[in-house]
Amino acid sequence: MTEIDAKIDALVPAWLTLPDIAEKLGVEVTRVRQLVKEGQLIAVRRGENRALHVPAAFIDGDKVVKGLAGTLTLLRDDGFTVEEMLEWLFTPDPTLPGTPAQALSENRGTEVKRRAQALAV
Repeated sequence: MTEIDAKIDALVPAWLTLPDIAEKLGVEVTRVRQLVKEGQLIAVRRGENRALHVPAAFIDGDKVVKGLAGTLTLLRDDGFTVEEMLEWLFTPDPTLPGTPAQALSENRGTEVKRRAQALAV
């Protein structure tokens, strides 16, 4: 878990704390921590109390956005840091259109993963 700079914080429109995510997913906070540890979610320290937060865009109702875990794995394998992953996921891409995070939430994960794979080349 890392602390993020103001640039990344400004890119992400909304954040959720781990207890908020646990409530949405209907699981214990320890399970959300495990999802972060396993790399299925990204959590960063932010705010006055430096609590762990996850981008709200990563949660779709009562589940993690489909395709997110695979995309995060691809980016991690490409050598991206947590900050670089967040920047890539939340920076608008006119060819998508929108951001990769938006495309994932709109079930366009195949195209997002294709672009993430192309980053390694």
